[in-house]
Amino acid sequence: MTLERGEYQSELLNQAADKYLADLKQVWPEWQSLTAQQLTQLHHVLGLSDFVAEQLLRHPHWIVDFFETEFNVPERQHFARHIAELMRDVHDEEDAKAKLRQYRNQQMVRLAWRDFMGLAPLENSLLDLSVLAESLIIAARDWLYDEMCSSLGMPCDKHGQAQPLMILGMGKLGGRELNFSSDIDLIFTFPEHGETVGGRRTLDNQQFFIRMGQRLVNLLGQVTTDGFVFRVDMRLRPYGESGPLVVSYSALEDYYQEQGREWERYAMVKARALGPWNRYSDQLHDLLRPFIYRRYIDFSAIDSLRRMKQLIAQEVRRRQLTDNIKLGAGGIREVEFVVQSFQLIRGGREPELRCQSIYEAIDALYQLHQMDYFAADELRQSYSLLRRVENLLQAINDKQTQTLPSDGLSWHRLCYATDTANEAQLRAEIEAAMKKIHRHFRDAVGGEENTDATYDCWTVQLWCAHQLNDAKLMLKEHGVEDDALAERLFQWKDAIARRSIGPRGRETLDKLMPKLLEEIGLCAAPVDAFVPVSGVLEQILTRTTYLELLYENPGARQQLISLCSASPWIASELARFPMLLDELIDPAQLYNTTSLDDYASELRQYLLRIPADDMEQLMEGMRQFKLSQQLKIAAADVTGVLPVMQVSDHLTFLAEALIEQVVHYAWLQLTERYGTPNGVEAGDMAFAVVGYGKLGGIELGYGSDLDLVFLHNAPEGMTNGDKQIEVGLFYAKLAQRIQHLFSTRTVSGILYEVDLRLRPSGASGLLVSSIDSFADYQREQAWTWEHQALVRARFIHGDAALAERFADIRTEVLSRSRDTKTLATEVHQMRLKMREHLLKVPKGMFDLKQSPGGIADIEFIAQFLVLAHAQQYHELCVWSDNVRIFEVAADLELLPVMCAQALTQIYCQLRDESHHLTLAGKPSHLPLEEVARQATQVVEIYGDILGPEKQQSE
Repeated sequence: MTLERGEYQSELLNQAADKYLADLKQVWPEWQSLTAQQLTQLHHVLGLSDFVAEQLLRHPHWIVDFFETEFNVPERQHFARHIAELMRDVHDEEDAKAKLRQYRNQQMVRLAWRDFMGLAPLENSLLDLSVLAESLIIAARDWLYDEMCSSLGMPCDKHGQAQPLMILGMGKLGGRELNFSSDIDLIFTFPEHGETVGGRRTLDNQQFFIRMGQRLVNLLGQVTTDGFVFRVDMRLRPYGESGPLVVSYSALEDYYQEQGREWERYAMVKARALGPWNRYSDQLHDLLRPFIYRRYIDFSAIDSLRRMKQLIAQEVRRRQLTDNIKLGAGGIREVEFVVQSFQLIRGGREPELRCQSIYEAIDALYQLHQMDYFAADELRQSYSLLRRVENLLQAINDKQTQTLPSDGLSWHRLCYATDTANEAQLRAEIEAAMKKIHRHFRDAVGGEENTDATYDCWTVQLWCAHQLNDAKLMLKEHGVEDDALAERLFQWKDAIARRSIGPRGRETLDKLMPKLLEEIGLCAAPVDAFVPVSGVLEQILTRTTYLELLYENPGARQQLISLCSASPWIASELARFPMLLDELIDPAQLYNTTSLDDYASELRQYLLRIPADDMEQLMEGMRQFKLSQQLKIAAADVTGVLPVMQVSDHLTFLAEALIEQVVHYAWLQLTERYGTPNGVEAGDMAFAVVGYGKLGGIELGYGSDLDLVFLHNAPEGMTNGDKQIEVGLFYAKLAQRIQHLFSTRTVSGILYEVDLRLRPSGASGLLVSSIDSFADYQREQAWTWEHQALVRARFIHGDAALAERFADIRTEVLSRSRDTKTLATEVHQMRLKMREHLLKVPKGMFDLKQSPGGIADIEFIAQFLVLAHAQQYHELCVWSDNVRIFEVAADLELLPVMCAQALTQIYCQLRDESHHLTLAGKPSHLPLEEVARQATQVVEIYGDILGPEKQQSE
């Protein structure tokens, strides 16, 4: 049933409209001058968009302006002139921000009103949004350029020719098909190097334009009381976040010729120089064209697009996106992939395909007989429906979303604006459009295996067998001598038969299991592979996308079987966090562990995809990053790619990167609320994180918690925010916030268990100590065991001044004069007390850490050597890890070289065994006879080093 707009009735819409209209009447008496028809239309639009309603409540005088002009008459030819007139009398940046934002909001309200009332076709709306954005960007650029030239001089080339800042609009802005609430992707560049002319001092052109670019991003993107002009994303520039904000034409050309990647070719298809066209625009497009469009027909583009689509599908699964009309199967992104695959393949030969607009490109493909009329029409119509729904979704609340709503009011709004009878009908139309798009995507880009449900293999009969004896017989006929496999398979089938999987999930499972069983049957111990793999499957039965991932990716199945067979710990991690299955798709990436120096930058890049103000998603993002990186480390560990020392190094550097980000986000949250402590310079925190124990010793394991101590060196006083608090309380709240970010349980669990009991005065002490009080405590009150702990302490993150001060205090405390005999007694008594409380091992078994001759004994030997001899040899205070302490002790002849080598070798061996037992899901125990020789050797060295006290064997 198709309704006239006036006939569409909704109680939800009327309630929303009535509320907003009543509020409007309170603040705008002039409403009485409206005609009945105008008042009816105003009532409708107030119910359709919260954004429109809220803006009109702030600026009700706009209403008369809107009714005095025809909504369906394009305003875009006037945007640039209107904004130029507004900016003519602007003299400072704050006024510029206000003028740009107010004009943007007024025009966006006009466009949203027009869209919801169906007064303009979609293509006009997208074009108007794009021209509005471009006009605002160029007006801001030109005002800023004039302002900076007047104070810094004009940037010129070597011939004295003025140089402009050129802006490449990317994505939908470049294609003149901008969303209602889209980010704008920009790249800044300038034609020639040179210097400024006319300023008090000369400035290099690049420096000038980088300053200008920074101010322009702020001018457009900063949120003020009037909102923002557009969120600006600069990550598509050469080298991304790590590259300079602005580069010259020559640097741009060099980058794309030498280092440009396939995804950058894809992005550059839509690149367009913004603003009035000039010779610099021509030059810019000419230098980019050879990178984007090959002279030959280029089918390699298909593979790169296919890989990009796989990455997007992985992200959809990871973020558990549903009802996403952009990224889901058959979404807007797939239309772009279809069209741009043709453009990249044939654009070098066919100039008509070198256009930024999707609509223009579809028309060109039809004209060039690369797409038949039916396919072109289907793509255009389906794309238009999704873009219209997307635009309306975003215009409801000026929010960047592509997810279909979960509330009734939003659906009523969409149905009214699209002239659809109800939610079910609109959903059906959207689903039909997405199916058509996905069919065209498979035809053009492919990358999917034949998903025919029939799979010609004996394991189909095995999976479908109803009798256990039949299954056992089939296994034997095919060379699998393992009755236990058939029994476990039938037990598992019986257990999942009672699970509600859904028809699609059941169908996918029935296609997947024969493939998995065939591959498991090739293992040396099939049942040992089946048990952990089935445990993972059990957790994803209701998440069909993961079943499909395993069905469509033979490599992912092989890695699942291999890793689950090698490590129950990995199997349990995959079962607990199915999003890790995405990591199995590409074995080359799975075993390519991140370089130690790259964890911090990789994490920052990973988190860039998450809005900076969405703390819940940032916390989840950090946990997902940790899990995926731990899986890579574990995969490399169980396959012998990484030796034990490097495993701990990787786990430790991963933790340090996460600590840095947690502190960063905690600091942002606290300072936003309370301001910064007075006396702390901009860019500093006057705060430090010190790691103790395994973190301090660079010896983290897979399940290790973090022993942390927090320090600060801020002067006493108050913070400088609107809500001021005392500095000590500020840092205590900072520590609590850090602890909260670590320990809050999200979908992906907690980040780390954090133990703060090693701080001064333990659990009864302050969460954060000043560096001076920390020093006083270590000098005057700390017990010997606390000085032992300090041996393993290491500065992890914070200000350089604090790092230096902490190192000095640590060296001073460790270098104190101590009576060696008394020290040996105290250290040994602490070791006995620890063993009494912590050693719980069955008879005949050896606890790798706590048994005599175990890891703890070796650690105590290292700590004793430092405390006993650091007064004479400060070199002992340099390192916090045991291996290098033994190296230094041997070099200083405090420990025989043979003993140092033996301790190091045994220590690494025991830690290696500990890692592997963790991965095997077992306690850290070994039969005593397996390590008796090494344990005896450690016990003897322990007794020799710690003097007259002798360790008692069990």
